[in-house]
Amino acid sequence: MLYPTAQDWRDAPQKRVMLFGMSGLGKTYLANLLREDGSWFHYSVDYRIGTRYMGEYIADNFKREAMKVPLLRELLLTDSVYISSNITFDNLAPLSTYLGKPGAAAKGGLPFDEYMLRQDQHRSAEIAALADTPHFIARAEALYGYQNFVCDTGGSICEVIDPDTPDDPLMSALASHVLPVWIKGSDAHTAELIRRFDRAPKPMYYQPEFLRDAWSAYQSDTGAAPDQIDPDAFVRWTYTRALAHRAPRYAAMARNWGISVTAEEVSQIRSTDDFTALIAAQLPD
Repeated sequence: MLYPTAQDWRDAPQKRVMLFGMSGLGKTYLANLLREDGSWFHYSVDYRIGTRYMGEYIADNFKREAMKVPLLRELLLTDSVYISSNITFDNLAPLSTYLGKPGAAAKGGLPFDEYMLRQDQHRSAEIAALADTPHFIARAEALYGYQNFVCDTGGSICEVIDPDTPDDPLMSALASHVLPVWIKGSDAHTAELIRRFDRAPKPMYYQPEFLRDAWSAYQSDTGAAPDQIDPDAFVRWTYTRALAHRAPRYAAMARNWGISVTAEEVSQIRSTDDFTALIAAQLPD
């Protein structure tokens, strides 16, 4: 690991970490807290995906919808209006909206093949954004003088690497630059994540094999044809399965390349000193 012992971590002039785990357990909370301290650079993988790697797809999707409106169509064709995504660290809705959900068009669903195409675009974008981490470490120091760096990953990082292969090229490269930190939820957290997702189901990225299996199983369970499936009902059903699918993958990532902390511990963090102490407590003396 980048910091073999707790003392190595405490003494390091440059502290660099990568936070991973399910969305809603504290990754962005921690990243924001560290950034607000003024000595940490916050690199958001999802923001990088939505701006650098999928920004054109997202904007084109907006334009496609706008072209259906006669007034906006005329303005777009004469370059009289400008349409773009206003994605931020705290509002990733443009990216989620583009990914979409498969199912009945009347309920806002996408054809499954189109949905899978967008999923594949996200996979390529996520790999590229993760691979940009060393570049942003160097950039943060060279341009802004930041010594400390936090990489805030999306929940799907475990889907784009092989967590059971210790020499996975992407994770090995990342682990040579940052300390991977898994934020692990309890059973109570899992139940709360499901309740939260049920209230407001949102698009996510999943492995293609997992998705195809889920799509087939859902049709078998419900008897619904692909063009009759309620998109929200499908993603709710899939999300519960995804939690069980991802947990062992996160655990393998922590085992092979990093450490783990609990969401309860993260919720108690109030300062960078608290964070430094929490990480040190997970490393050998």
